Amino acid sequence: MDQQNFTMLCDFYELTMANGYFKKGMQNDIAYFDVFFRKIPDEGGFAIAAGLEQIVQYIQSLRFTEEDISYLDAKGIFDRDFLNYLRGFRFSGDIYAVPEGTPVFPGEPILIVRAPAIEAQFVETYLLLAVNHQSLIATKANRIVRAAEGRAIAEFGSRRAQGAEGAVLGARAAYIGGCAGTACTMTDRDYGVPATGTMAHSWVQMFDSEYEAFKAYCELYPNSATLLVDTYNVLESGVPNAIRAFKEVLLPKGITNCGIRLDSGDITYLSKKARKMLDEAGLTDCKIVASNSLDEFIIRDLMLQGAKVDLFGVGERLITAKSDPVFGGVYKLAAKEDKDGNIIPKIKISENAGKVTTPHFKKVYRLSERETGKAIADLICVHDETVDESQPLEIFDPNFTWKRKTLKDFTARELLVPIFKGGKLVYDLPDIHAVKVYCQEQVDALWDEVKRFENPHTYYVDLSKKLWQIKQQLLNAEKHKL
Repeated sequence: MDQQNFTMLCDFYELTMANGYFKKGMQNDIAYFDVFFRKIPDEGGFAIAAGLEQIVQYIQSLRFTEEDISYLDAKGIFDRDFLNYLRGFRFSGDIYAVPEGTPVFPGEPILIVRAPAIEAQFVETYLLLAVNHQSLIATKANRIVRAAEGRAIAEFGSRRAQGAEGAVLGARAAYIGGCAGTACTMTDRDYGVPATGTMAHSWVQMFDSEYEAFKAYCELYPNSATLLVDTYNVLESGVPNAIRAFKEVLLPKGITNCGIRLDSGDITYLSKKARKMLDEAGLTDCKIVASNSLDEFIIRDLMLQGAKVDLFGVGERLITAKSDPVFGGVYKLAAKEDKDGNIIPKIKISENAGKVTTPHFKKVYRLSERETGKAIADLICVHDETVDESQPLEIFDPNFTWKRKTLKDFTARELLVPIFKGGKLVYDLPDIHAVKVYCQEQVDALWDEVKRFENPHTYYVDLSKKLWQIKQQLLNAEKHKL
């Protein structure tokens, strides 16, 4: 999309805190924030990280206009020196993130910001917005794609999305998650996600007969004719008229690449009957497309019932992630630097154990079996730790420390890569097609047990011994303050 300035797309408290940091002389204090999530949508086994490209665009466009300054001045609560400071506001810090398309798990940082306090605090809202939205849709899309067992999924949800950006960027995220294309033209124009489509019922209704509508469409688009056959009666009218149009218009031209779409009724029953009719007419290459409020569970059931569907169009339940529409990523302070540049870990404590944060400036390793390439666990370490693949590595559950495992013959790959250093972009954004391929490769590296829709195997995210000890020390120190 056209690059926009979303600087003012922030929670108001980002500005009041920034003003407070400025007045207290803390604007240059270096802070570390983690973006992570606590719960996988739909109680799945993993999520897919997405939204990084939009974060890059946001950071590069980050600046306050005079109109913004005037608006803030009119509020009457912001210091004039602070408003002058905002005139030259640019992001000057560091950002680390997992590449888009990476399978990620609760509790691990998928993006880290190290920057002066005002800058690090201010970018919270947009970073969460971008990560939460696109990761949610990419995760849902990947579930739907896996349910289809190799049959293509087209994203059809623009008209049911929450706003224009929800449609455009949702379709982008769906492609990362594995969809073959989208009905959203703008996503094709701006991101190169293949645009696809058939026709609406209104096309059929605009002609004097269903056959005339089909014939006209085949004449106009002979190399991509997919006819919607359920405007009147699928088996008695729609399919017979489609067969007639294909035979009269396409076959004389030697074209056998065509399709029909079912958008209502019993998809399993109708697809079986339609397949038989098409095959008996010699149209064995004709594809059957199914749509109509589909999701991964309905598609899985259709497959189990033997539905003869070659491609699915999925709309509202994908673009809105209807079954679990909130990703729940959070942005938490993990550390700050003192005047000498020493990193001081910070922790947030809660009566809800799941909301206790993991402190410090961190890195994340993905540990995999060398022989199979399958992922075993993720290991969160302090930033200055390294994993030696040549030596056995003992990992343990950070909550139940007696559960331990010693790894041998494994590989360790750092997940977080530098995106910005000193405010400068140091990461080459891959094109959307490379991101999609990478995502598929990384999902393939997960065990099937982790990919189950119901009761998936819990993939372990462990802490290094050093990080676990730091966390315990901070917990104990805070306890003694009470």
